[in-house]
Amino acid sequence: MSGLNTEQAKASAEPPLGLYVHVPFCASTCDFCAFYQTTPTADGVSEFLDGVEDEAKLVDWPRPVTTVFWGGGTPGLLAPGQIERLGAIVRARLRGEPQEWTVELAPASVTADRLAAFKAIGVTRVSLGVQSFSPVLLDGLGRQHTREQIYRAHERVRAAGFASVNLDLMFALPGQDEATWLEDIRSAVALAPDHLSTYCLTFEEDTALWVKLSQGKVKLDPEREAQLYETTWAQLASLGYAQYEVSNFARPGHACRHNLNTWHMHEWIGLGPSAASQHAGWRGANIADLKQWRADVARGVRLTEDRVALTPALLAEDALVFGLRMNAGVDLAPWRARCPVAPWDEVETLMTRLAAEGLAERNGTNVRLTNRGRLLADTVGAEVMAAFEVETISA
Repeated sequence: MSGLNTEQAKASAEPPLGLYVHVPFCASTCDFCAFYQTTPTADGVSEFLDGVEDEAKLVDWPRPVTTVFWGGGTPGLLAPGQIERLGAIVRARLRGEPQEWTVELAPASVTADRLAAFKAIGVTRVSLGVQSFSPVLLDGLGRQHTREQIYRAHERVRAAGFASVNLDLMFALPGQDEATWLEDIRSAVALAPDHLSTYCLTFEEDTALWVKLSQGKVKLDPEREAQLYETTWAQLASLGYAQYEVSNFARPGHACRHNLNTWHMHEWIGLGPSAASQHAGWRGANIADLKQWRADVARGVRLTEDRVALTPALLAEDALVFGLRMNAGVDLAPWRARCPVAPWDEVETLMTRLAAEGLAERNGTNVRLTNRGRLLADTVGAEVMAAFEVETISA
């Protein structure tokens, strides 16, 4: 076996390692968005690029990077030369070609020159933040793109030849009925994306929508949300998109590997302001402030926020919470072996009850939620966390 093949075989036998880069720049803030963002300036972008390069030097890179994901913010606001520089910073740490490299783009910022820069650095997957095809609903969300820009952006992305294209959609929006949502699904599927993400609108604190909710200008309607979930699942299944997680659907071979690795509790490294990491025995996040993050990195400091030790019990708990959101479910056996002191009696009692209530199915040591169970995935996740809180577990 040649040296190259030996290295490839070794890399394939190692656990996945993800890399997330948070690009915090947005031209404006959408009403629903709670992610950290700031208005781009020449100095701010330069500060960000310098900071990512310096932060990457602070990280112990234990093995080749399997997947890369650039989120935001709007990574597509970077100029082509800035995209190429950020790409060079990332490529210097990859130690080979990743299996998947995703970048999130807003339709209004998609240009042929930017796409060419993304293609040149090795991006394989584009996630386009469509949200809706309805001008009225887009306006209600504070989105800065038009229906026409969606179609133009998608045409350019396809022409650039990326291996996989995802469209992000949102439902349960104020003023959106089932017919309007089904029309959005039909409009999206007509573009033949490889992957679809359909997110139920959530009201995050410190967003414009949260203020409207607190003022009574919009209202929560759980029954309507459940109905739209079920409508979505049935409609996309009939159109050839297999659901693999509560909010994610893909044609064969196009599930998002980066997200799957994250949900399976593998390691990932986060770079940039507010970026989270799960790596080298710790989970934490960088401060959500560009200047303070840059100052921290200059002092050789990162992951200052919500920093916790990665105990086997914490990983087991989160593996169940996120694993049960996936259609394949979660296998309890490897987690019991990895963390035998976890409160597995309480977990088994919960799983037995969920199965008796028709919310879950057991197949040996594998547990998966039924369709009805996935409608209550957040509630189930809270019950899993409550089961793990029965006793304090040391690492």
